[in-house]
Amino acid sequence: MTETSPRRLFWAGARDSVPMLVGAAPFGMIFGALVGTAQLAPWQGQLMSLSVFAGSSQFIAVGLMAGLASTLVIWLATVIVNLRHMLYAAALLPHVQDLPARWRWALGFLLTDETYAVVDSYYRQHPGTTLGHWYFLGSGLAMYANWQCWTLVGLVFGAAFPQLQTLGLDFAMVVTFIAIVVPQLVRVPHFAAAVAAGSVAYLFKDLPYKLGLMAAVAAGVGVGLLLTRLRGQAVAQGSAP
Repeated sequence: MTETSPRRLFWAGARDSVPMLVGAAPFGMIFGALVGTAQLAPWQGQLMSLSVFAGSSQFIAVGLMAGLASTLVIWLATVIVNLRHMLYAAALLPHVQDLPARWRWALGFLLTDETYAVVDSYYRQHPGTTLGHWYFLGSGLAMYANWQCWTLVGLVFGAAFPQLQTLGLDFAMVVTFIAIVVPQLVRVPHFAAAVAAGSVAYLFKDLPYKLGLMAAVAAGVGVGLLLTRLRGQAVAQGSAP
C-alpha cells in the first residue's frame, strides 16, 4: 500500500467510508424530519446532531420526547443504547492507547457503528501501522460531516414534506447495519452477543418506552463482554485455539 503519509491515510479513511455515508444519509434526513414531532426547534435538532452525534440515541431521545417521557428515562435509554460503544472502544484501544489525550478524545467522539466497521477492517489489514489514527480521523470526520449535512436536509424538507419519515427511507440504514454486523459474526463473542440481543429484543418487543430495545442492548453488551473476557483468560492460560 502506498498510502503512508498522514494526508493520504486521512483521505483513504474518508474514501473507504463512502458506502457507509450513503447508508446513513436517509437516516440523518429522517432524524431531521422527526425533530418537529418532539416539539424541538430546528436549531435544537441540529445542535443535537453536532453535540451528540449518535443516530440511534438521537432517534430514541426524540421519540421519548414526543411521548413526554421523563428526563431520567431519556438519559437512561440513551446511555444504555450507547453502551455498545464500549465494545468498539475496547476493540480499538490497542491501536490508539499511545496517542495523546487530545487524539483519543477526538477519535472517541467520532466513533460510530459505521466508523468502527471501517477502521476495524483497516487495522486488521494493517496490524503494524503507526499512522492508522489519521485513517480513523478521516473516516470519523467524513461520517460527522455527512450526518450534519443530512440532518440539515431533513430539517429543511421535513417542514415542507411532513410525511418524509413514512417513505421507507430508513430501509437503507437497516441494510447498512446488516453490512456492518454480518462480517463481525465470525467471532464467537460477537455471534453470541447478536443472538442474545436479537432474542431479548423479540421477547420484550411490547415493553413501553422501547425498554425492550434497551434490554436487548444490555444483554448483547453483557454477553459480548463476558465471552470476550472468558476467551482472554483461556488464551492467557493457553487453552484456547
